[in-house]
Amino acid sequence: MAATIDVVEFELGGERYALDINLAREIVEMMPITPIPRAPSFISGVINLRGEITNIMNLNTLLRLDGGEIRQNQKIIVLVPDAAKGSNVGIIVDDVSSVRQVPETEIEHIGAGIASDFSQFVKGIIKIPVEDGQTSKKDLVIWLDLEKVLSRLGNTGHENGEASGIMPETG
Repeated sequence: MAATIDVVEFELGGERYALDINLAREIVEMMPITPIPRAPSFISGVINLRGEITNIMNLNTLLRLDGGEIRQNQKIIVLVPDAAKGSNVGIIVDDVSSVRQVPETEIEHIGAGIASDFSQFVKGIIKIPVEDGQTSKKDLVIWLDLEKVLSRLGNTGHENGEASGIMPETG
């Protein structure tokens, strides 16, 4: 029996991503976010979640993906405090698709040969079998290393709120 990995699958900018389920405390509907003056652009603000102030990050902006604006029907994945060094943090995602168990045999780990600023935050690519009646194919889901993303935030120096993400500017 192959080992399995439990993940939360979600959408960002029309693409499918996943994070380790042990990092997610809960998933909540979008609610009003209070902006924080002079915060880095990936910090959308804070919310009061049942009496706890929770910092809200826009993952699209943080990872420099398209579609960083707030849209209807978005969700907030609230992370366990251990994931963010004891802080209450939530990430905005376009939608949460599912919680699933993925056999390790369906995960393709990215090798050192693929070098990009983004690939350092990817644990692997999950291949999800899809049956359409006639053919069998696999949809691909990018499995993010969210702990690495969050730990990198502490090392980027956002003293003046000038930086807009953890990835260097391109182009």
